[in-house]
Amino acid sequence: MQVIPLGGLGEIGKNMTAVRQDSGIVLIDAGMSFPDEEMPGIDLVLPDFSYLREHQNELRGIVLTHGHEDHVGALPYLLREFNVPVYGTRLTLGLVRPKLAEFGIKKGDLREVKAGEKMKLGGFGLEFINVNHSIPDAVAIALRTRAGTIVFSGDYKIDLTPIEGAPMDLARYASLGEEGVLAYFGDSTNSERPGFVPSERVVNATFNDVFEKAKGRIIVASFASHIHRVNQVVEAAKAHGRLVGVTGRSMIRNVQIARELGYMDLPQSMYVDQRDINKVPDSDIAILMTGSQGEPMAALSRVAAGTHRTIEAGPGDVVIVSAHPIPGNERGVSRTINSLMKRGAEVLYTPLSAVHVSGHAAQEEQKMVLSLLKPKYLVPVHGEYRMQKHHAGTAMSMGIPEENIFILENGEPIEFKSGSAKRLDPVSSGMFLVDAGSVADNSESIMRERQQLSEEGMFIVVARINAQSGELLGPPDVISRGFVDPQSQNGLVGESIDVVTKTLQRTASRQVTDWSELKKAIRKDLSAFLTQKTRKRPIILPLIVEV
Repeated sequence: MQVIPLGGLGEIGKNMTAVRQDSGIVLIDAGMSFPDEEMPGIDLVLPDFSYLREHQNELRGIVLTHGHEDHVGALPYLLREFNVPVYGTRLTLGLVRPKLAEFGIKKGDLREVKAGEKMKLGGFGLEFINVNHSIPDAVAIALRTRAGTIVFSGDYKIDLTPIEGAPMDLARYASLGEEGVLAYFGDSTNSERPGFVPSERVVNATFNDVFEKAKGRIIVASFASHIHRVNQVVEAAKAHGRLVGVTGRSMIRNVQIARELGYMDLPQSMYVDQRDINKVPDSDIAILMTGSQGEPMAALSRVAAGTHRTIEAGPGDVVIVSAHPIPGNERGVSRTINSLMKRGAEVLYTPLSAVHVSGHAAQEEQKMVLSLLKPKYLVPVHGEYRMQKHHAGTAMSMGIPEENIFILENGEPIEFKSGSAKRLDPVSSGMFLVDAGSVADNSESIMRERQQLSEEGMFIVVARINAQSGELLGPPDVISRGFVDPQSQNGLVGESIDVVTKTLQRTASRQVTDWSELKKAIRKDLSAFLTQKTRKRPIILPLIVEV
């Protein structure tokens, strides 16, 4: 049996893992991640599907742990290629359905499961185990394979007083430990954090205190899929006589889904459409919106920038940023908070106020799980390398030998055979970038070009050439964009025209009429000149006009 991580290792997001034996492949999760500042113009980041394409006849199904984007966001792109059943809990599938509908996948083979349920899939035994996370209906997965039982934690924390549902099923974990667990693939996100993560009820107390004291509008930004957190805002609004306005596409959609499925009790009499929010007195409304990660086009970012169509923030408003920045998003979140404060709003955010608690286990919770499962092998997943490393350290303190802990990278398979484990040669992995709804075929080259444009600028050369002789008809035009400041530009452009003119005269003397060869010569000579003059290498775009 082989486990092939295709995403989620050495990073936060795009979690996707294939488990393969001679009966087929089961895929655990199909997540996406958001672009960082080094990915200009990119909307989403997906795992590389190459390995699945190579083994598409073996894929038996996809199993989802919960409904967060970093575990289900790649599913619509995946199901356009692979027609296989998808297994998930009620809320998870409820969040998936509209995503599939947006892609024209109207009848995806979605099969609902419940925590505690056991089933067979493609020669594997599956068991779904209730865990606590920042979204209802989250499960861990015990997978019975030919080589032994392996457990995927999904995202979890141990909350003995959850806002909704039952506490994590630690008793079942203990039973699995007694039966024997070959390997545990455990969430590493909070492995650097000592102690326990506080219960979600801590945030509930903070919200009630804010609602009690606030005189103006209350604006709460959260992940749209953080149904627990959204529910707490709704309940606090009920307790203090406020209506609830909702804005942001994904927030509107997820609130509607949660209401329809019975995961949120928000009466229609309390619900305010985003177009009517300004009609409600400030003291009578709480507003839910997206943008807790500083995303440029999200609702809170537009409010902070003063570009939202209907909502303006100002003195008297209390804005709660109820999320912790995902690594890479810190600058965007900080920029949003600063802009809101400049507008006069009071902004509450962690760590200054208890408006957020993590949904991921800290060290003592990880120790508890390891002591119950007693796995022979540990593979730290869902986290950057430093997080995986700390998780490994915690496991060693619990007595798991270092040689039984595998810190893997995406695309690095591990094979289990006759009770032992070993690494295999890497398979295709990496990322694919979604730009304006389409997946870029060559993501790395596109990003290199965009980085070069953002850092070095562009030079455009327009040359008018005699179509028969290749002779230059007048001086070429050179246009500089994002390369040098205007004061320096004129002299540099003039010298560049001389360089290009000499290149074209040289090629004309050889009667070169192959325009691709001509463009190559222009790029080579002009690039050498600009590098010598400025130590920069802008993108050079030659345009040949035949006359």
